[in-house]
Amino acid sequence: MARLFGTDGVRGVANVDLTCELSYRLGQAAASFMGKTIVVGKDTRKSGDMLEAAVVAGITSAGGDALLTGVIPTPAVALLVRELHADGGIVISASHNPPEYNGIKFFDANGFKLPDTVEDEIEKFIAEGGVEGQIARAKEAGEEAEMPVGDEVGVALEVEDACEMYINHAVETVTSQGINFDGLHVALDTGHGASSLTSAEALRRLGAEVTVINDDYDGTDINVNCGSTHLGPLTELMAECGADVGIAHDGDADRVMLMAKDGTEIDGDIVEAVLAVDLKNRGELPHNTAVSTVMTNLGFVRAMEAHGIDVLQTKVGDRYVLEAMREGGYAVGGEQSGHIIFLDYMPTGDGQLAALQFLDILSHSGKKASELSASVRQYPQLLQNVRVTSNEQKTAIMQSDSLREAIQKAEAELGENGRVLIRPSGTEPLIRVMVEAGTEQQAQAVTQALVQHVENLQKSSEK
Repeated sequence: MARLFGTDGVRGVANVDLTCELSYRLGQAAASFMGKTIVVGKDTRKSGDMLEAAVVAGITSAGGDALLTGVIPTPAVALLVRELHADGGIVISASHNPPEYNGIKFFDANGFKLPDTVEDEIEKFIAEGGVEGQIARAKEAGEEAEMPVGDEVGVALEVEDACEMYINHAVETVTSQGINFDGLHVALDTGHGASSLTSAEALRRLGAEVTVINDDYDGTDINVNCGSTHLGPLTELMAECGADVGIAHDGDADRVMLMAKDGTEIDGDIVEAVLAVDLKNRGELPHNTAVSTVMTNLGFVRAMEAHGIDVLQTKVGDRYVLEAMREGGYAVGGEQSGHIIFLDYMPTGDGQLAALQFLDILSHSGKKASELSASVRQYPQLLQNVRVTSNEQKTAIMQSDSLREAIQKAEAELGENGRVLIRPSGTEPLIRVMVEAGTEQQAQAVTQALVQHVENLQKSSEK
């Protein structure tokens, strides 16, 4: 049976994979495993209201209280768990996924994502029927047990200034450096997502001129041909308004992609490289190390080597980056997709915060965004997804000896100027094929061969 938790929480098509019953149990789990006060936030998806109601019912049925923030970026919930002295947090969001998807992410009392061991305990709790299951087993053992009743039942309370607390925190991370963005024109695409309520306001308070698109939402347009995974609208906006730099967020704003005035895309690898070098120059890069994942571009590693900075690589997922950062005492980490963790300011990936820190460096360096990004020479990298019919099929393909032999052959062909990474998606029924090479042509040829191999294995498994 496939694991309930993926790379980042529990995720699936809302009302099909991620049902109200499952969400109710996850709410119970939050109150049972983390404590009785749980901050609950959501992005702009239409299914958010439905799943929020189920999650809150679960929390309160287990005797917990739900602190409702409404629509708000994912990192804001991590922050508010700390600020409100809560026991944990839940975000109802499928991040960059299409509108029909939704997800449930957990944060502990310190605003950190849960380790695999705790997720496994929650999964067992849900499989055994949640709180009701615990009570039934206790009664079978002759013990007295009942669901919370009367004044033991929890309540739901609204946090009216939730977005304001998050905006203030983000702004203070820059003003504490004595920097403002006067004279800087920013183009912003909030992707019809949660950052529609926070990002433009934070930038304006810092003095920037902001031209924003996709800051409205109807619940069905989040991430649709916009935001950090679809930069076309931002490119057009930059050309129209002549902004100095562009910013694009995904649906819950834990990611960011930037763009230079000339249209150069600035991904998470480049953003992290710029932040790491700046920290080193200021003598504030602990252990002279930046943390990234196995998906990072080879160009990032080479750029860090040029500046004498070590790179520690983890499994894909900002939770694994964070675990490595906490274990090693590192300050900055991230993913190519735009999850950037600045641990001095935030316990999780934060696209808005990363953008502000990048603009801070832009302002005090006097350089253009294109000049900052030029420090990373990115190798041609292709990523292609192969859709599978089930998680079981995904596992079988990944365990195939045939696939392992195909990868070894490709790696031998690429040598030191490239690499191959094939991995199962942690959130969707996909196998991701990634190839880096010295030339675009070689990257395309190797990618096509490996994708074809995975597709052949898929077809064979269906016979």
